[in-house]
Amino acid sequence: MKNLELAALLLVAPALWSDWPQWRGPTRDGVVASFREPAAWPERLTRNWKITVGLGHSSPVYAAGRIYVFSRQQDREVVSSVSPEDGKILWSQSYPAPYKMNPAAVKHGEGPKSTPVFAGGKLYTLGISGILSCFDGASGAVRWRKEFSKQFKETSPLFGTAMSPVVDRGLLIAHVGGNDDGALAAFDAESGEVRWSWKGDGPGYTSPVIVELAGGRQVVTQSQQNIVGVDAGSGALLWKIPFTTPYVQNIVTPIVYRDMLIFSGLSKGMMAVAVSKTGGQFSTKEIWKTQDASMYMNSPVLKGDLLFGFSHKNKGQFFCLDAATGATKWIGEPRQGDNAAIVVAGQALLLLKDDGELIVARPSAKGFEAVRRYTVAESPTWAHPLVFDGGIAIKDLDSLALWNLR
Repeated sequence: MKNLELAALLLVAPALWSDWPQWRGPTRDGVVASFREPAAWPERLTRNWKITVGLGHSSPVYAAGRIYVFSRQQDREVVSSVSPEDGKILWSQSYPAPYKMNPAAVKHGEGPKSTPVFAGGKLYTLGISGILSCFDGASGAVRWRKEFSKQFKETSPLFGTAMSPVVDRGLLIAHVGGNDDGALAAFDAESGEVRWSWKGDGPGYTSPVIVELAGGRQVVTQSQQNIVGVDAGSGALLWKIPFTTPYVQNIVTPIVYRDMLIFSGLSKGMMAVAVSKTGGQFSTKEIWKTQDASMYMNSPVLKGDLLFGFSHKNKGQFFCLDAATGATKWIGEPRQGDNAAIVVAGQALLLLKDDGELIVARPSAKGFEAVRRYTVAESPTWAHPLVFDGGIAIKDLDSLALWNLR
C-alpha cells in the first residue's frame, strides 16, 4: 500500500512542475512552455484533492514547491500556502478587510480578485480594497504592508481592485488608489518603499506587463481612461493612448506580438499598435483593428501567429485572428458564457469557462476543434487556472482542487 501511495504522489511531484508564480504564468501571457501533452486525453479527469479556502476570484500561483491562494473568509482576506501533493495547508495568514461590493457587481462577490505574485522568496498580494502586503513565502510572516486611505480619496476602483501586481528587477509594480485619483507605482520589493510613481490616471482592472519595445523597458497597462507605457526604471510616461470602455471597465491584459502590442476592451474590438521612438520621443501607430471580436474580462493568448481569445459578443464566443494582420480566421458558436480563461499548453489550448467546464482544444486556424470536455467544478470558476505539466489547479467559488491531466 505504501508503494502505491508513493506512486500516486509522484504523479503530481513538484519536481515535474514549472513555476507559475504570477498572473497568467511565468511570462504573464498564458503560456505553459514546458507542458507535456498526454498521448491521449482521458475520458475523465481524476481529482487528487479538494479543500475549502474561501471566496474570491484571485488565481492560485505555484512557486518554491507550494501553491499559494488568496481568498476571503468573512471580513478577512486570507493568504494560504498549500502542499501540492495532498492539499494540506502549510500556513495561513489573515487580516481585517471589510468590503462592500458595488451594487452593480454584487454577483461577483467581495473578492479578492487580484492574483498574487511570488518573487525572491516572497509573496505579494493586493486586496480588493487596495491593501498591499508582502509575506515570507516559507513561513507566512508579514514582511511589510501598505494601505492608501491617507493618500487617495478612494483606495480601489468602482468594482474593487482586480489588477495583479508584477515584480521587475527588484520593484513591485501596482496601480493603487481609486477612480480619478491613483498612481501606477513601483515599490522596493524588499522594503516596500516607493521608488517611483506616475499619477496621470486612476487604476483600471488591467494587469500590467513588462515589455522591451523601441529600445526601452516599459510597463504597459490600461489605466482608468488610457493605455499607457511608462519607463520601468523611472516611471516616466513614454506614451499614452486614450481608451475608455462602458461603465469604466478597462480590464484586458495587453499581449506582445513581435514589435506590436495587442489590446481589447468591452465593445472596443481588437487592435494592434506599434511603438516607436524618434529623436528621443515615443509614438504609437495603429497597425490593425477589427470589430469581429471584442474582449471583456478575459485576456488573449498567442500560438505562433494565431491569436486566440473569448469575445463577449453574442453572449460569448471563442475566436481566432491572424496576429499579424487582424484578419479573422474563425468565430466560434455563440452563447458560451460570460467568461473563459485560456492557456496555451504545448500543442493544446485549455479553456476554462466560468461554469466549471474545461475544454481541451487544438490551436487551429481552421475552426474550433474541441478534443475533450471536462467538468472540474460545481460552482463558478472565474479565477484563472493554474496549469502544471501533469495537473491543473482550479479555484471555484470557495474551494481549490487539483486535477490530474494524465
